Parts: sequence; structure tokens; C-alpha cells
Amino acid sequence: MTQLQLKEYSSLISLKDKYTPSMLYINQNEEIINTLLDKLLKENSRLENAEIPQDYQGKRKLLRGLLTIREAISLDPEFSQKLDALLQTELKEKGIVDVEKLETVSSLVPINPFNQSNKFILWQGDITQINADGIVNAANKHMLGCFQPLHVCIDNAIHSASGPQLREECKTIMAIQGKTEKTGGAKITRGYNLPAKFVLHTVGPIVPNETELTEKQRAELASCYISCLELANEIAEIKTIAFCAISTGVFGFPKTEAANIAIHTVNEWLNRHPNQFEKIIFNVFSDEDYDEYINVFSPRKSSGDSRG
Repeated sequence: MTQLQLKEYSSLISLKDKYTPSMLYINQNEEIINTLLDKLLKENSRLENAEIPQDYQGKRKLLRGLLTIREAISLDPEFSQKLDALLQTELKEKGIVDVEKLETVSSLVPINPFNQSNKFILWQGDITQINADGIVNAANKHMLGCFQPLHVCIDNAIHSASGPQLREECKTIMAIQGKTEKTGGAKITRGYNLPAKFVLHTVGPIVPNETELTEKQRAELASCYISCLELANEIAEIKTIAFCAISTGVFGFPKTEAANIAIHTVNEWLNRHPNQFEKIIFNVFSDEDYDEYINVFSPRKSSGDSRG
């Protein structure tokens, strides 16, 4: 199945143009949310009689849910400016994680079997806070984000923190491609309201419950990492990449196997391209995921080691 190449869509989404979020309405969160809710509810006739919560957190959850289910339709400039300001205020409150201040695996686990570990970082936290040049999103084959309100998947988290422009950009790419994204493939967009300049969207293999993992699925997961590295390598600005634990959530890929494939695949790619990229971050969210990666980096070390 022929897939769209970067050169065929880069200019159409203005990939090389830096996006500067609007700060025009900064620190006006509640007023912004009230305005955006009113706009979104009027936009969808099925929701015009929806009850708006009285408390701030309730309103914010409703806003996130409405944006999650919204189709990729262009926003008017004022709406975008206000949403940018809200997302930038929230990012400031959460805090930005500086890649340069994170400990490398070669320091965290001095004796490890990976010769590229001086470039590796194992970091536990929210990927939407890290200022890597590019972050990796575990997408589905439609590449438009998750449409389930408040779903806990990383696809939802990244689109929610970036803003609706991300979905619009994804739609442009997929409309040109004219078909769904193959498993193991990848596309790239700008990051919009994220600290990361770019988002690499990749489709991992689905491993249904109670089924045996196949060699094809292993190869597809490895392809996700290779596709992202190859694609990022075409963008001179990308020197650091943060990978999520692709396919290990709702897609059901066994975590132990996934960690092994992720680390070995990236290490082997860097061996073939020794002068590419400065840092590769393996981002995990749960303690369980952290322990899986630590065990790969240091097979004889027991789980429960201190977090980086």
C-alpha cells in the first residue's frame, strides 16, 4: 500500500513554519472557557441544550470533551487565540521538562549492554510537558486523534494539549494520502501548543487479548521506531526525540517484549547512523512501564530502583 512521503505533504501543512501560540488572552482561563464552551455548543445543534457545569473543573472537562469529538474544521482566529492562551497557561502551570537536564541511561545504569546509552534517557512523566524537538504519538490508522471524550490514551492527551490545529493538519495529510496509514508507518506534523516543535504519529500493531504475539507484530512494532527515526532524520531541526511506549496501552502489545524491541531497535538504528540525533528519550508513564525498561537496560537489576 503506497503511503504519502514527507516531500509530498510538507509544504501543504507549512511544516517548516514555526508556530507561535497566541498569548493575547493569557491568564483569563475561566472567561476563555465560558466563551469557548458557548461557541462549541452553538456549533453543534445536538448539544445546544447541554447543561454546563458550574464549577471550573467541570467546565474544563466539558471543553476538552467537546474539542475531542469535534471534527477537523477550521477555527476562527479569535477562538484559536483564546484556546492557545488557555493551553499555554496550563502548560506553564504544569511545567516544561528540559531534556538537557535529564540523566542519561549511561549515567543511570553505567553497566548496560547498549553502546548508544549515552544518548538514551529513560524518563517517567507526561510526554506533553517535555521540550524534545519531536515527540511520538501512538496513533490509530485514521491518524486524526482519539474521538472518545476524556479517554486516557496518549493520542487523546497529545491532541488535547496541542490543540485542534493538530487534527486539522492530520486531516490535510490523510486527505491527500486518500487511505489509512499502514501499521508501522509514520507521519509528522507541527506541535502547536506543545513544548515539542513536532509530533511524529505512528500506528502500532494491535495484539488482541489472549492471543499469541507473532513475528509479524514484532516486526511491525520495530517498524514504528524505524519509521519515526527515518522521518525525523529528514528534519534538520530535530535533534532530540521522545518515544512513548508504542502499542502497550489499549493496543495490547506485551510490555516486556515492547520495551525490548524499542530499545534494541533504536540502538541498532543509531549504530547504522552514528552521527544522527543527540538524545532519544524513552518516555513511560507508569511504574510498571519504568521497571520494564530498567530491566532491559540492566537485566540483572531488580525492579524498584530509584526513578530518574
